[in-house]
This record gives sequence, structure tokens and C-alpha cells, in this order.
Amino acid sequence: MKAIPLPPTPHPPAPYTGPTAAQVLALRRQYLNPGLFLYYKQPIMIVEGRMQYVWDDTGKRYLDGLGGIVTISVGHCHPHVVAAANRQNETLQHSTTIYLQPNIALYAEKLAAKMPGDLKCVYFVNSGSEANDLALLMARLSTGNYDVIALRNAYHGGSPASMGLTAHSAWKFNTPHSFGVHHAAAPYPYRGHFGHDDPDAGRKYADDVKSLIDYATPGRVAAFIAESIQGVGGFVVFPDGYLKHAYEHVRAAAGVCIADEVQTGFGRTGTHFWGFETQGVIPDIVTMAKGIGNGAPLAAVVTTPKIAAVMAQRVHFNTFGGNPVVTAIGKAVLEVIERENTQANCLRLGAYILAGLEKLKARYPIIGDVRGLGLLLGIEFVKDRVTKEPGRAECAQVVENARELGLLLGKGGLWGQTIRFAPPMNITPADADFLLAVLDEAIGAAEAGGSAAL
Repeated sequence: MKAIPLPPTPHPPAPYTGPTAAQVLALRRQYLNPGLFLYYKQPIMIVEGRMQYVWDDTGKRYLDGLGGIVTISVGHCHPHVVAAANRQNETLQHSTTIYLQPNIALYAEKLAAKMPGDLKCVYFVNSGSEANDLALLMARLSTGNYDVIALRNAYHGGSPASMGLTAHSAWKFNTPHSFGVHHAAAPYPYRGHFGHDDPDAGRKYADDVKSLIDYATPGRVAAFIAESIQGVGGFVVFPDGYLKHAYEHVRAAAGVCIADEVQTGFGRTGTHFWGFETQGVIPDIVTMAKGIGNGAPLAAVVTTPKIAAVMAQRVHFNTFGGNPVVTAIGKAVLEVIERENTQANCLRLGAYILAGLEKLKARYPIIGDVRGLGLLLGIEFVKDRVTKEPGRAECAQVVENARELGLLLGKGGLWGQTIRFAPPMNITPADADFLLAVLDEAIGAAEAGGSAAL
């Protein structure tokens, strides 16, 4: 493969003097959870990050095309976010919700101002899994119903209850916590029954939600939960009208609607601040994590005062939710998003990259579909465009090739056949050109039968 130079950066990495990657791998295998997995045939060890770039232990620089799994929203170690964390760490590191503390109140006010409609009551937690667990509790208590509808191809977390919502066998165990959860057909235009050429696809996919309500539940449901764009599922963008019709069916069955914005929120889609807004709906409960804290352990659930009033029937507090350090970080992230206009950057560069991906699709038959909104883009690989047999090996090889060329990407889809590109939202036009050039080289090498030495 031909080497492609990364755009220049003024940040020189610090010399790394810690244990080698081989030593860390040995320690990990001996002491850490054996279920953990690693990308790449030769695992990479990241030791430093600055904005959209990261460095490994050898000093090699990469463009972080996955944003730490859509976690780094405004850039690794953004100076404004780091300064906010440092100031708070020097003043007060911990205070639970049983005491007054200004950060949690000021941040909740700022976050609620970003929400449409009556979504004004904020609960802070530590992770997306915890947020989705809490959302389920809210739905079941507020409706008096138990059954929940989620989507096939969905991912909602790693706790027992959120694994019950998840529809990937690799990510869940067959636990009793999945009882009462029903999975509707994924509104997946590329692989589903109704394609991009069907203007009524959104309504038709939503009909499956209605069928589950009619035949698999008692006719009443607690909730319908969906990512606004499926993340681990391969950045699947729903057809227009899908959430509108699905929400109508669920509300008619006395249920509430939950939007999982863990990967789609905070302006990443470009056109809107929240992913659900791209579908023209307002949910009853919104969960968010990852990019909300730019890597800090912060997540939130935002709901209506009506639903929150039901929760107030019991004592509720959270030891670490709303911690003063992480809420200072969360507030700083929102300030960066506003000051640097990252949503507009997502819109502009996302459209530019998607147009470039369409050109690559026209050139390489192993690309079956390209899709996405803003800086949330997917490239689905196939062995044959007619049969659409998933190109799992092809996808894996492209990811390996891109890593050699200095670009880190993610994998997704039910068969691991889709590249996920969701970088920090501060990437530049030069980064976009680098990405497209690397993909051209990496896909070309994979289609030719593998990789070639640089």
C-alpha cells in the first residue's frame, strides 16, 4: 500500500517510558476480564491523545476515526474541558446528591435547555447502561405495564436489563432479565423488506411494532426503545417517518417512547442536536452517554415532570451521578460545542465525506452500501452485491489496512461487515481528505486480496 501523510499537527507527543505493549498484553491476559476483546491482529496500545489524533507507544500517530467508540465528542484532551476538570479537582472532587452543589444544578439547567418540548427533568448517572436501566424503570412505573419493545440489531448496554434489550447474541447472555422484551424488525433499508426505493418504508416497518403490541403483548406496553440511528448495528439510518409511526402505535397502547441518544446526540448528525429530531418526533424519555462527557464517566436520563413525579414516590439519590468533576466536564463539553460550532462542522464534513464514499462505492464492488448522517457514517461490505452476502472478512481487512496507514476505524453490523466512522467532531477538511485517501488505498488492497507492505 502507498503511504499517505497525515495532516500536520502542532502537538508533539511526550516520550513514552512505560511498559511495552507485549508486557501490558500479558498483564491483561493474567488479571483482566477474559471476555474483553481487542481490535487488530497486532493489538495497538494508545498512550496519548490530542484533539482528533492519538499516538501509540512507538510514537506513531493516528486519526481517531471512531472517537473512542463515539465517546470523544470534542477532541481528546480538549484544553477547555481539561481546564474545567482540573479546576474542579483542585476544589472539590466528590459530593453526593444529598448535598447542594452548584455544578450539578447549573449543568442540568444548560442540558435541559437543549431539549425540546417538556423534556426538562434530568437524572445524572455514570454510563449508558445505567441510563437505559433507569429509563426502563421509569417506563414501567409510570405506565403500570411491563412489556417493552426494542429493535433487532439494537445495542443498549452491558448491564443485565440493558442486555435484555440488546439484539446481538455476541453482546448478551440468556438471562431472565430479557423476559418481557420483544424485538421488532429493524428498519434497515439496505437489508430489510422495504428498501430505499419505497417512500412508505417508514410506516411499513413501524407496522411490525403494532403487530407485536397486538399479538405478543397484552395490548398494552411499558415502552418502545430505539437508538435514533443504530450504532453497533452498523450505523443504520431509519427511513423517514419510522419513529413517528412507531411512537403513535406505542402511545396508543399506553406506552412511553425512549430515545437512546448515546451515539447520536450532541449535534453529531449535523442537521439537529439530537438524533430523534431528524425523525420529527419528541420522545418521553431520552438517554445519553459517551460523548456527553468526552470520555468522562457521565450519562443522563432526561424525562418529563409527569414521569419524574412517579419516580418521586420513592427516595432516589445517586452517589456518583452528578459528581462535581464530571458535571464540570459535561458543562465544558456543551460550551465547546457551542463556541466551536461543532454541529455545523459535522454537517459540512459529513456531507463531504459521504459524497466521497459514494464515489468509492462506484469504484469497488465489495462496497454494498454507504450511509449515515453528519459524522456518523457506515460502509457496509458484501461478497456479492446481488446476494448481499456479508463481507465480514473484507471489512476486517480494510480496518487492518487502514490502521497500517494511520486511520483507526470501528466495525459493526450483525456479522461485523460494516465500518463505522464517527471521529471527534472537530476534524478538519484535511482530515476528511486523508480519510478518503486511506479508504481508497485500504479498500483497493483488500479487494485485490489483502494488504501490501508500506
